[in-house]
Amino acid sequence: MVKLQPPLIGLTTYGAKESHEYSLPSKYVECVRRAGGIPVLLPPGEKELKELCKSLDGVILSGGGDIHVDCYGGKSHSLIYKVDEQRDETELALTKIILEENIPTLAICRGFQILNIALGGTLYAHLPENFGEDILHRLPPIETARHNVKISQGSKLHSIVECSHMEIVSWHHQAVNKIPHELTITAKSKDGVIEGLELDSHRWLVAVQWHPELSAARDTENDKLQQKLFDALVVESKK
Repeated sequence: MVKLQPPLIGLTTYGAKESHEYSLPSKYVECVRRAGGIPVLLPPGEKELKELCKSLDGVILSGGGDIHVDCYGGKSHSLIYKVDEQRDETELALTKIILEENIPTLAICRGFQILNIALGGTLYAHLPENFGEDILHRLPPIETARHNVKISQGSKLHSIVECSHMEIVSWHHQAVNKIPHELTITAKSKDGVIEGLELDSHRWLVAVQWHPELSAARDTENDKLQQKLFDALVVESKK
C-alpha cells in the first residue's frame, strides 16, 4: 500500500558544537525535499529512539566525523578526527532499530561505516597506509575528491542508478575493513576500497561510502544518478 502523504525521512545530524548548536549540511535536506520527502533532523543523544522511529518512514544515516575506535576494537591513529561518542552511541542504537524494524535506509559515508560496525565489522584507520595514493579519497588537508566506482550488476544500487560505472564525490580517509557475512559488497573503487554495501535480508538498506548529496541534482546526467539514491529511498518509504 502506498501512502498518499509525503514520507517522513529522519536524518542523523552532527553532535552539538561548543556554541550548543546541532547542525547538518543543507544539501541532505535539499535532496530529500527534491525527492518528495519531508526531512526530520535527528540529533545525537535521543533516548526514545524506538518511539521516534514509529513516526518515521525512512532514515538517512548521514556523513560526518570519525567513529571512536572502541566501537570496533580498532587502534588509535593521529589523523582520526571529530570523534563524538554520544553520536556514535545514538547512531549505533538507531541502526539496530533500523535492522529490527526493517526501516528503509540510505547510509552515507560515516553512516556506511556505522552500518558495518553495528553488524560486527571493522574499519581501516587511514586509507593511504593500506591502499596507497593512486586514488585519492579526499584531498589534503580535508577536501573532497572525485573518482570512479564500479557497481555490481544485480545489486539494488545497480538497479537504482542503472549503470556499472560512475563518478562520485569522495570525502573520507577511513573505510570498511572486515565485512560481516550479512552484508553484500555492491561497489568498489579501482584500488579495491569497498564503496557500496547492502543488506539483502532487509527490506531496503543501501549504503555508499561516497557523498551523493554533494553533487545530487537533476540538471546533469551524473548528478541525476546521485539524486536517484534519494528518490529511491523516498519511493520505498511511501510503501
